[in-house]
Amino acid sequence: MPKRIALFPRTPTAMTAPILEIDIDPIWGDATDWEALSNRAAEAAAKVAPELAHPNLLVSLVMADDEEVHALNKQWRAKDKSTNVLSFPMLAREDVLRAGADENAPGMLGDIILAQGVCTREAAEKGISVENHATHLIVHGLLHLAGYDHDLGDAEAEEMEELERKALALLGLADPYA
Repeated sequence: MPKRIALFPRTPTAMTAPILEIDIDPIWGDATDWEALSNRAAEAAAKVAPELAHPNLLVSLVMADDEEVHALNKQWRAKDKSTNVLSFPMLAREDVLRAGADENAPGMLGDIILAQGVCTREAAEKGISVENHATHLIVHGLLHLAGYDHDLGDAEAEEMEELERKALALLGLADPYA
């Protein structure tokens, strides 16, 4: 099936956030404006994690099917299953932080891949919309690209979750960890 690719250039009034190059598998449907949703998520993440508010950062966001995410998860993480979101950072945390001081800094922050089926199932289990869950997963993925990691310990997990809560609150979304 063909996929759409959209690159969203900066406008003078746009919030400084990573530029998203979005690839949407048709399985996600066209009833939702996934591009607008993704850009709102990126703007909220940049408000709570200023290192993401760099004008030259580029993120590849792939809204994929479960099979694609399963294959990537198996290949890169040795986990033979699908998952809701994968993040593949291209810059070390120190480089992301340094990029904020240099407007000519390197641009590719990394890749985020969401699995449609897993996202849909999890949203149903949580009793929330797929749109709200996808927004959370995009924020979560962006924070991973910025160097936050909930697997490093309780303090790191709480720091990352608090940033997620704050970003989602800016969008009028409920605490996903409540």
